Amino acid sequence: MSASPPPRSRRRAFTILEVMVAATVLLFAVVTAITVSQRGLQALDTARHLSGASQLMQSEMERLRMMSWAQLQALQQSGDTRVAHEHAGRYTCSREITDVRPDMKQITLIAVWRGYDAREHTARLITRYGRSGLNDYFYTIR
Repeated sequence: MSASPPPRSRRRAFTILEVMVAATVLLFAVVTAITVSQRGLQALDTARHLSGASQLMQSEMERLRMMSWAQLQALQQSGDTRVAHEHAGRYTCSREITDVRPDMKQITLIAVWRGYDAREHTARLITRYGRSGLNDYFYTIR
């Protein structure tokens, strides 16, 4: 009796269905990676622009802090809303002064810029200024 050779191990080829499923999973992974990367870049861009806008608004706030009540009143009555400072031409900044009470004014600084996503973003610095000086301030972002 002669010994028969061992059976050859046969490699099974992938079916078209298996290839399609693998391609779909790979496509989903690539799209997810691109989306996450893009969101990360948007977050970095927003943080960088917010920092620049904050510096611009803080500079204007320091300028306003040095004004007397009469100077602030004159600035409010003039209706001038332009902020003189510029930061690399990327931001526009405006100012609104309103009366909260007879002895208190609210100063709102609004910085606007276009982000990585080409949308317009705004940051606001809101301050209450009393006859006795600066009271408080806080930021808001959109």
